[in-house]
Amino acid sequence: MQKKPLLHSLCLATLLAIAGCSIPGVYKVDVQQGNVITQDMVDQLRPGMTTQQVRFIMGTPLISDTFNPQRWDYLYSLEPGRQQRRQERISLTFDQEGRLIGLQGDFMPGVSKDQAILGD
Repeated sequence: MQKKPLLHSLCLATLLAIAGCSIPGVYKVDVQQGNVITQDMVDQLRPGMTTQQVRFIMGTPLISDTFNPQRWDYLYSLEPGRQQRRQERISLTFDQEGRLIGLQGDFMPGVSKDQAILGD
């Protein structure tokens, strides 16, 4: 006879635990993924740098394309708690001798992201 109150209590506890995930005010963890990319790092890059020099400045690329080893992709993603996810990307291109010949993405040498957005 005492199994029913115990079963009801267990069901209620389970429902409250599941509902607790969506209760406003519950702390959500910041999720960071990838390589941190800063404008200072990009400003140090120069055409003709070797892959070792670039790796020293930028770190190991997050994505190495097996079909195009001359291209390195760095990706950084931050999803703060309840805010929208922010993502930054930069791709570096090397020649056949392993020298830096170009970059593209969200960063440009000598130009902050705010200046690039405003067109200054």
